[in-house]
Amino acid sequence: MIKIQLNDRQLKIIDIVKEHEPITSERIAASLNVTRATLRSDLAILTMTGILDARPKVGYFYSGVNEVNLIGNNIKERKVESVMSIPVLVKKDTSIYDTIVNMFLSDVGSIVIIDNEDYLCGVVSRKDLLKATIGGADINKMPIGMIMTRMPNIVTLNKEDTVTTAAKKIIEHEVDSVPVIERDKEDQSKMRVVGRISKTNITKLFLEMVDS
Repeated sequence: MIKIQLNDRQLKIIDIVKEHEPITSERIAASLNVTRATLRSDLAILTMTGILDARPKVGYFYSGVNEVNLIGNNIKERKVESVMSIPVLVKKDTSIYDTIVNMFLSDVGSIVIIDNEDYLCGVVSRKDLLKATIGGADINKMPIGMIMTRMPNIVTLNKEDTVTTAAKKIIEHEVDSVPVIERDKEDQSKMRVVGRISKTNITKLFLEMVDS
């Protein structure tokens, strides 16, 4: 059984609903002296986890649930391998221009850079590419390897890591996605990229469990 880690405002919302149910989001916002928009994410979390029940044109009720077991345990046990997607890879000698085209065609927020032996050697984000274009460099001639983030500053995951570990790394390092790697058996410093896990992957998993 996993205890939900609620913030102070979410706890206050629960107390308000307990005392005044049914109560609308407008009244909850007024009680806390904040806007409805400010409360939107808090109310979404409290309803999705079953702590509050929302009824259209009526308001919010306290459902009496304050712990999540099934969803929490399922997410805790899921491995990265089961939710990862196909990585978008580019060779380090590829031009910045071609990398930008690849990024937008693939609709991703970051691209993994590999060396001539197909091992991980870097990562670039949309912000990195934007800086390169603003800087006045000839992006048709400059290789992506010139601006990429290099090891050891690249966050990685293994296939056997949990989705919880993936979520923590994405949040802690403020990245769009994390490459999933397999280390070379003969040289552990060399890593092949076998997948990627992003905020979208984790959100889809959560929604899949809630809707199941």
